[in-house]
Amino acid sequence: MLTHDAALDWIARWDRQQEGYLPDREERFTALIDAVEALDRPDPLVIDLGCGPGSLSARLLDRLPKATVISVDADPLLLGLGRAAYPRLTFVSADLRRPGWSRSLGLDRPADAAVSTTALHWISEEDLRPMYAELAGVLRPGGLLLNGDHLDSDDTTPAIARLERAVHDRETERRFAGDRPEDWRQWWDAVAADPAFADLHVERVTAGAHHHGSESHLLSTHVGALRDAGFRETGTLWQRGNNRLLCAIRD
Repeated sequence: MLTHDAALDWIARWDRQQEGYLPDREERFTALIDAVEALDRPDPLVIDLGCGPGSLSARLLDRLPKATVISVDADPLLLGLGRAAYPRLTFVSADLRRPGWSRSLGLDRPADAAVSTTALHWISEEDLRPMYAELAGVLRPGGLLLNGDHLDSDDTTPAIARLERAVHDRETERRFAGDRPEDWRQWWDAVAADPAFADLHVERVTAGAHHHGSESHLLSTHVGALRDAGFRETGTLWQRGNNRLLCAIRD
């Protein structure tokens, strides 16, 4: 059995390995939650897209305790980890690449915001466009998408794109000074070796919940898809290098 305390320990370890790729991860979380708070809603309804084990969702609820946060992911193991650690959150199993995913959310009103961190770049442009269109259908007018991710500048500005990556890489080198935490693969190998995750690991393998590369890493890909989906304004609210917080406002 995966206990509450063990789940919290594994998520703390997850957060550390994520920070190895994102030394400004907590700053980006803070900026994102600031934007949700700036909506000035006493009880916002927020959808966390590709929530993983719920790191962002939990921070949102800590800051905005009257919020309703619906945390969506397709990975059975990460969802099981989040459910054991954060009983106050609502976790939903859904694949954002499959049309109709929003029906599983059980919404009783339009959402005020959708948020995501380091997740949507895994979705190909072919799947991203209908996903954003479906998302627009469940957000209220003026609702926000807040997407924190590594998003590179367009290929038409290759020098800027190179400098953005360099700024991010240099900050990472400064922060860790050669002493990096365990990486993504090491974390997953450790989880797979823990008997508490045996059933969830089998379920994950059966579901094929694996990533196969960065499918939509260009900022222009996301901006174009969002505008076509009916988001009237897009812009970067926070940025260091190619690590940015993209905001889009629904018509």
